[in-house]
Amino acid sequence: MAGALIVGAGPGIGQAVARRFAREGLPVALIARTKETVAAAAASLGSLGVRTVPLTADETALRAALDTAAGELGEPDVVVYNAAVIRPDAVGELPLRDHADTYAVNVLGALTAAAHVLPGMARRGRGTFVVTGGMPEMKSQYVSLSLGKAGVRALVELLDAEYGPSGVHVATVTVGGAVAPGTAYDPDDIAEHYWRLHTQPHGQWEREVLH
Repeated sequence: MAGALIVGAGPGIGQAVARRFAREGLPVALIARTKETVAAAAASLGSLGVRTVPLTADETALRAALDTAAGELGEPDVVVYNAAVIRPDAVGELPLRDHADTYAVNVLGALTAAAHVLPGMARRGRGTFVVTGGMPEMKSQYVSLSLGKAGVRALVELLDAEYGPSGVHVATVTVGGAVAPGTAYDPDDIAEHYWRLHTQPHGQWEREVLH
């Protein structure tokens, strides 16, 4: 049975999105960088009665993890890319290597996941691919994150142009502030956008939702 696949299933948005899809009865594959993180994510779904597949991977092992998830649950109906490196840094502060490593997670991981799963969705004529965005306005105190989220926005536009005509809904949820329970950026509230995007009728598709 196909279901949802969450890349970046950490506390906050990743786990909230996993719970939102699990509440609809979808099995969920969870991918995070560490065993501790993915175990906590799986435990948060324990009371919902759905099958979960916890997997660990960094950006270099992502394709193998995606294949394992598909082998366990079938080709996913919806993939959410939520992995990100979030840290403050000013212009000229980070070495080039650190910028490259950050961009690899924030943007190139999303590209890797999309290139791996979207052709199959296009062949089936259906599927949803959502990337967690942010930084609706660039901030000089968060240079690497601003560059990454600008890259995510561009990537989603490119993927929509490539795969949207085949029936694949590609979108981004742009989060405009720090995520924390009980605030205007409560992860459970943000997770509602992902479910709504997945269930939108074709004629009402949105490419970007701002929270």
